[in-house]
Amino acid sequence: MDASALPVSTLAILCVTAFFTAILSAIAGMAGGMTLLAVMLLFMPPLEAIPLHGAIQLASNLSRTLIQREHARYDLLWRYGLPLLPMGALGLLVASRLPERSLEAAIGAFVLVATWRPGWLALGTRLGASENARFTALGIAAGFLNVTIGATGPLVAPFFLNLGLRRQAVVGTQAGVQALGHVAKIVLYAGFGFAFREHVALLAFASVCAIAGTAVGSRLLERISERSFTILYKTVLTLLALQLVVSATHGALRRAWLALSATA
Repeated sequence: MDASALPVSTLAILCVTAFFTAILSAIAGMAGGMTLLAVMLLFMPPLEAIPLHGAIQLASNLSRTLIQREHARYDLLWRYGLPLLPMGALGLLVASRLPERSLEAAIGAFVLVATWRPGWLALGTRLGASENARFTALGIAAGFLNVTIGATGPLVAPFFLNLGLRRQAVVGTQAGVQALGHVAKIVLYAGFGFAFREHVALLAFASVCAIAGTAVGSRLLERISERSFTILYKTVLTLLALQLVVSATHGALRRAWLALSATA
């Protein structure tokens, strides 16, 4: 679907979502990207939503990194970034061969796990590896999942545990690694022929909203109760993830029923 053909109401919903999810990410360091992707999947297929989501989130994460630039750990950024392109190319080859509904179900399941069992994604933090090795391994895993799952914030977040970083450093560095992932995603999808120029209206308006949301969220970082936001984003993410899983399951069952009816 050409984003220029999106109904004005849909464009407005996505822009408002980009604004509020950027506020959420600026405060919590994560969850905003997953929420935005889940909402985008309500209006477009995964292999269209994922690259567009990456472009919008690049604006959000870059602005967050710039705001926290004095605190970010740049030595971890380049180690994370090295494997992103080769692993992303492999992931994109896999994703392009999977049914759309299976991608939606995978994203929904990932969101549910990340929301309610984040410890399951923290395996790399328990291996006793050095910081450098952990972030290189993270780049390998995130590079592959970046173009298939689309929002890898919950996978990345556990690797910042036990580093002794201040909250601003965690937010800034995590935004930096996410920004690198989105750059790799954009390069790969463009290389495989995705026409970002056909979606200029959505990308321009949503990116501006994301940057504005980051600015607002950064100001609210020390003022808003994290507990309230945790409850809110877990509720929203769970409902959206369940919608994706139920929709994908319903579609699979319907296709199976039609196939059985055709052979009967």
